[in-house]
Amino acid sequence: MSDRITELLKGAIDLHCHSGPSVMPRRLNHVEAIREGEAAGLRAILFKDHYYSVTPVAALLDEIMPGKVRLLTGVPCNNTTGGLNPYAVEHGFKLGARLVWMPTFSAANHIRHSHRKQFLPTKEKMLEPTMLTVIDDRGRLKEEVLPILDLIAEYDAILSAGHLHISEIWPLFIEAKARGITRLLVNHPTFLIGCTPPDMAELAKMGAYLEHSCCMWAGVQGKNYSHDSLQMCIQAGGVPHTIIGSDLGQVGNPTPVEGLRYVIQMLIDLGYDDADIRAMIGGNAAQLIGMEEADAERLAHTVTA
Repeated sequence: MSDRITELLKGAIDLHCHSGPSVMPRRLNHVEAIREGEAAGLRAILFKDHYYSVTPVAALLDEIMPGKVRLLTGVPCNNTTGGLNPYAVEHGFKLGARLVWMPTFSAANHIRHSHRKQFLPTKEKMLEPTMLTVIDDRGRLKEEVLPILDLIAEYDAILSAGHLHISEIWPLFIEAKARGITRLLVNHPTFLIGCTPPDMAELAKMGAYLEHSCCMWAGVQGKNYSHDSLQMCIQAGGVPHTIIGSDLGQVGNPTPVEGLRYVIQMLIDLGYDDADIRAMIGGNAAQLIGMEEADAERLAHTVTA
């Protein structure tokens, strides 16, 4: 079984790697995450930090330690990047970012959930976040979100709902599609976001991908999540719209690759065949990012050069 997991990991894509440096406690840094990914045969890693865009760091790492793992990044729309800030988004795209997260630790939904227990704790006390939401008091999308959506459409990038509540995601995604955005992502829809199985089914129907986090099963919270809960998540959105991301790198948790191995074992236990597992841990993410299209363009430029 271990050999089967090792083979399945080859070509996997982790769209949710929380390596450091970070103001949050991290078990490994970006270089260590790359080396672990290379050793496992991962195809790509997307670095996520809630406080800054890792894009310039990834660009530098690509130069000084080029390897077989493609490095991907995005721009978080949190207080530390100016909130719903189109300038930060454009800057990220100019440096090669492929994804924009709507507010995460700064999201009003996240802050409400953190009232009793702080989610995403930092190593040292930080300024209290200012609540951000994408909708007004009447539930309509705020005007300040629209320029960001237009930039995402222009760069054919991914729009992630971040830590917004599902009630905010509906108007956001409807407007996003109307403005030409085709790459939609909901991170851990059953954690913080408030999605029900019918919500996930409807999101998949509108073309969104649902990313479920290995940390929910393999991490310190794993005791609260079962094989049945993983099965429910997959069945709700369907294999073609399911992505398994590690959401790992925190101190006290397994490493990203260790988490992926753990959940692959769960998928095997649930009876999924290799084709479905490969889709959920790599193929669907490649479709969302447009990696095949990008690789084809890169090859065409190489041939004509």
